[in-house]
Amino acid sequence: MRISPLFHTPISRRTLLRGAGVSVALPFLEAMLPRPLQAAPSTYKPVAKSGTKPTPRAIFCYVSNGVNILDWVPGTQGKDYALSPTLATLQEHQSRFSVLSGLGHPRCTGGHSGGDTWLTGADLRSVPGKEYTNSLSIDQLIAEKIGAQTRFPSLELSDTSGTGAALHSSTLAFDRNGTPLPAENHPQRLFERLFVPENAASKEATLKRYAEKRSILDEVLGEAKRLEKQLGRSDQQKLGEYLASVRETELRVERQAAWIDVPRPVVSSEGLQLASRPGDAHDRPMWLDVMLEICYLAFVTDVTRTITFEWAREAGGLGVGGENHHELSHHGGDAGMLAKLAAVDRGYLARLNRFLSLLHSTEEGSGTLLDHTMVVYGSGMNSGPRGEHSPKNLPLLVAGGGAWGLKHGQHIAHPPEKHPPLSNVLLTVAQKMGVDTGAFSDSTGSFSELV
Repeated sequence: MRISPLFHTPISRRTLLRGAGVSVALPFLEAMLPRPLQAAPSTYKPVAKSGTKPTPRAIFCYVSNGVNILDWVPGTQGKDYALSPTLATLQEHQSRFSVLSGLGHPRCTGGHSGGDTWLTGADLRSVPGKEYTNSLSIDQLIAEKIGAQTRFPSLELSDTSGTGAALHSSTLAFDRNGTPLPAENHPQRLFERLFVPENAASKEATLKRYAEKRSILDEVLGEAKRLEKQLGRSDQQKLGEYLASVRETELRVERQAAWIDVPRPVVSSEGLQLASRPGDAHDRPMWLDVMLEICYLAFVTDVTRTITFEWAREAGGLGVGGENHHELSHHGGDAGMLAKLAAVDRGYLARLNRFLSLLHSTEEGSGTLLDHTMVVYGSGMNSGPRGEHSPKNLPLLVAGGGAWGLKHGQHIAHPPEKHPPLSNVLLTVAQKMGVDTGAFSDSTGSFSELV
């Protein structure tokens, strides 16, 4: 009789093999784990065809602590380039992404503040007397332009919820005031927020919460107008910037209230491992997969068109298999640590490869979901050949978006010492998303090689 895995009794880790008066300890076996903890790879199946009208989308995926840049950057460039040992993980999608090397953030100082600056390009110490001042991130510039068209103007995700701390943020998203926007890390909460229908009681509670927020905002704006008359020109400017952020919050509340009677899309949770935990080394691969599956569903159902996803926080974070990623980034050129760092990089790219496959497998319009979705993947620091944490020659690739004119299957290489701004790429993505602007952060123009 076969015993159901649900009722399987695990073998004790102290089990010994005994014979002829000798006892030998067993090595660690999978059978020593309780069955429910042995989460299998995801069984989620993508939909064959999107029911949504083709529209530009963008997701920004961030990996902390840099990469083994020696195994990341291809040795050749142009259309006929050969994939590097690390990027070979994405071989099946080579024609659907471009590798961009030599770019960086000229105004940034490097180190483990890369997550704070990856999508802003800000000089965090630009204001005298302040240790930290951030600026608008590219996703929020996009959300300002198109956010009203979807239930959620943008989604902010990470492996540690909230905003984290300055220089080690748990989010990639910052509003016009440089204020970090809190991120979600729990698959179940995220799924319910996007797809579980609200009943009458929850709608009433939501509207009450919106009314309370509006009341507070009205009071803040009224008090600010009285205060403004007492301030000098410089302080009035600062207050104006703050009030712009308050008004944007007010607009968000109004947008959310406007969607209260619009039914949420009906989505099955079958195959989604919603209980996966980001901080559990055993759960890490499943957690990454399910969060990306929910991102895929968010795009398929058009509940949002802009997502930021910090896969791990800087100066911390586990590798896909639970490795101490931060420690490996301080490799000092050690060959063994570099090999382990490259293994972490390939593990992350395997998750990205699966996500690209989900997008590519779904038909949309005359192409695929990937054709209409721009995927920006990389890190805000380069751990370098000796473990230096530099804001130059950042690891970066851009996939998808072919329907909007992005050209792929190429390695676009720039000399790292010339340090072209990564903001040029961010600007290009924003323009393809429908933002009518010729500048962002420290950009010098759009990234012409990509279009």
